[in-house]
Amino acid sequence: MTGRGFFEQDNYKQMVVGNMKEQLVIGLDIGTTSAKAVLFRTNGSVVKEVEEELDTMYLSGKRAEQDPVEVDRKTRKALAALMEGVEQTRIISGGFSAAMHSLIFVDGDGQAISNASIWSDAGSLESMDSIPMKEEIYARTGTPIHPMTPLVKLHHHKKRRTDMFRRAEGVVSLKEYIIHNWFGDDLIDYSMASATGMYNLKEGKWDEKALEVAGISERMLNRVSSPRTRLSPFKAGVAEEIGISETIPFYLGACDGQLANLGDGAIRPGEAAISAGTSGAIRQFAHSPYVDDSRETFTYAFEKDSFIIGGPTNNGGIVLQWLKNVMNFDGSPDEFTELAEEIAPGAEGVLFIPHVNGERAPVWDPEATGSFHHLGMRHGQAHFVRACLEGIAFNLYHIGHSVERISGRPEKIRMNGGLAKSRVFVKILADVFGQDIELSITHHSAAWGAAWVSLFGSGKVGSYEEIREYTPVGEIIRFNEENHRTYQEVFKKYRQLTGE
Repeated sequence: MTGRGFFEQDNYKQMVVGNMKEQLVIGLDIGTTSAKAVLFRTNGSVVKEVEEELDTMYLSGKRAEQDPVEVDRKTRKALAALMEGVEQTRIISGGFSAAMHSLIFVDGDGQAISNASIWSDAGSLESMDSIPMKEEIYARTGTPIHPMTPLVKLHHHKKRRTDMFRRAEGVVSLKEYIIHNWFGDDLIDYSMASATGMYNLKEGKWDEKALEVAGISERMLNRVSSPRTRLSPFKAGVAEEIGISETIPFYLGACDGQLANLGDGAIRPGEAAISAGTSGAIRQFAHSPYVDDSRETFTYAFEKDSFIIGGPTNNGGIVLQWLKNVMNFDGSPDEFTELAEEIAPGAEGVLFIPHVNGERAPVWDPEATGSFHHLGMRHGQAHFVRACLEGIAFNLYHIGHSVERISGRPEKIRMNGGLAKSRVFVKILADVFGQDIELSITHHSAAWGAAWVSLFGSGKVGSYEEIREYTPVGEIIRFNEENHRTYQEVFKKYRQLTGE
């Protein structure tokens, strides 16, 4: 029986909140490419979903920005559409998820005086070399020194004495900005604070040395709070605009990476989650704030006594889209990836380093580049596609090695994201890792994690770990031992080519 069929059984275990047909919960996921509003039953199955695309402005100097007013408007629009035709008395609660590392300068009223610099904004690259105490700050915060982080972005603005930096009375993320506008609360959750590069993991507070490097004071930052913190009621005008009842309680929530693990049920140490969409990541939860001495991974807080260790890659599905465009392939994305099935593991010697979009973990080099190796006259289009998929998998495996050094080899791996829909890629990934991969049944893991946080915050469930009973596994992709041995040999060559 598949996971989806299991979801549909009449005798599916009921939660303490009551009959799943009567109780609903909202997960809001403010990503980089879209704002999603998802209505779940309390067993995790999706009732309704709405998605609003978000625009990113790619500016000179490798800058990537979004209009915070527009992101707020699109998120309201998504939630308003979700509420249409829904009996709101059935809704228990709602929670927030959002992408990490965004930065907005705000005035004294909490209103934006700048665009939002997002995670892919590399405009601060030129200022990285001037950051002092890099190793010490990383050891204290667990956040790599990289242009994605608000710490590096703020240091860049301080160094250049930009107008926005001089005028700002506060600095916030997109999630904080929206929560301020909707509820009037000035709060930041542990994970979002941790992702700034300015939060001391061991002391559980803003880090004085990091703030000094950033050039800001603690008063410019919001109060760090648990993701289970209940927000104030909706502002009357906002509730009316959205068409939502002011009585529905919303909770602070967390970053999308942590919540994707939670939503996948990969909540215990030894349970890894791989997200593979446009970009990607591999993450495991831990009970202690371990920090990697080699500085190849991140360690972020989730709660005061709960942390997540992992590494992100810039190069997931975006690499396939790039190669498809370069090859001028007219077929569908599925038809493109299926070309790889014509070629045996190892792509008949072709090796691909997938850093075409710069790279974060494990090399943390925004200027890294991609490359094909060992090409011959016998190699054709299908070889390139196979090598591309294998290169993405090798990069995730490389990150996985770095995570294992701290948290140990995972006992289980669950996967979510757009690339999880590609059977050929998931099979390659399983063979590279030498482990079976459990596919998530929903493509809204972060939104379900946010919804679950709200259920926990409202006392409707008793722990984070209980979510494991409400995240049934879909298909399990089994690895092939012979293919794994082949990939072990190919991976040695991959490491040599990446200078490891």
